[in-house]
Amino acid sequence: MRVVIAGSSGLIGTALVSDLRAAGHDVLRLVRRTPAAPDERGWDPPAGRVDEGTFDGVDAVINLNGVGIADRPWSGARKQLIRDSRTVPTEVLATAVAEHRVPAFLSGSAVGYYGDTGGRAADENTPSGSGFLAEICREWEAATQKAQDAGARVVLLRTGLVLSPAGGLLGTLRPLFKAFLGGRLGTGTQYQPWVSLDDEVGAIRFALEHDTVSGPVNLTGPTPVTNAQFTRALAAAVGRPTSIPVPAFAIKGVFGTMGEEMLLIGQRAVPAKLQAAGYQFRHHSVTEALAAAIGT
Repeated sequence: MRVVIAGSSGLIGTALVSDLRAAGHDVLRLVRRTPAAPDERGWDPPAGRVDEGTFDGVDAVINLNGVGIADRPWSGARKQLIRDSRTVPTEVLATAVAEHRVPAFLSGSAVGYYGDTGGRAADENTPSGSGFLAEICREWEAATQKAQDAGARVVLLRTGLVLSPAGGLLGTLRPLFKAFLGGRLGTGTQYQPWVSLDDEVGAIRFALEHDTVSGPVNLTGPTPVTNAQFTRALAAAVGRPTSIPVPAFAIKGVFGTMGEEMLLIGQRAVPAKLQAAGYQFRHHSVTEALAAAIGT
């Protein structure tokens, strides 16, 4: 298949490009600078511009755009950037998919769509929850509407917390745990919807290659864990004991709403649609995923 990927330089995108090429797919990467390689095509999302000919003969577009959510405080300006960096590129790509009759559009989203699910399992039929992240995810997914209206197969990639050896969540947590500073957050009962990078990429390729998969798809591991369980598993993976728990009031005091939504609530998201479609997970438990990412 000939596939265009937007957001190919990020953690997931870099791994996905390599995986798709190894599987024999022809990959074109959208870049926001002057193209410098034969596989690059230029685009400017705020201007709604994409290089002419980019979508000629393309079978699918994969959209992985969006600035980091947890790397800076949520000021008003930062919230707007988080929103715009997702909805604007998605609308541009959805319009291009519609105009060029591209058969498939796989577009990023997140399990934050469900808000705080407590101990209740959330599959793809679970309604959206409340909070800033849920609101962003709803708008992000709604931005694909033009592609849906044109008859494209649209897959909404509701990604969980990706466990990767190359950075991301573990890039932040691993040094803390190795320095004996890793402890549960608040009560530790909130769920952390983990997924290994291998399965994140594998599930995206599975959705690309299986035209029966459409609509929202939870990209999470098959066995959800709470923050307390995740904390114990990560501590064991790095060979350190867990430290003193971080109280909820301290997290709220330092990080505000961002800390509450990112650290103190969670989603017990389950990959029901992937499992029903026959996807075979490489990592079935958070222990397996952490061992693969950390090399234990």
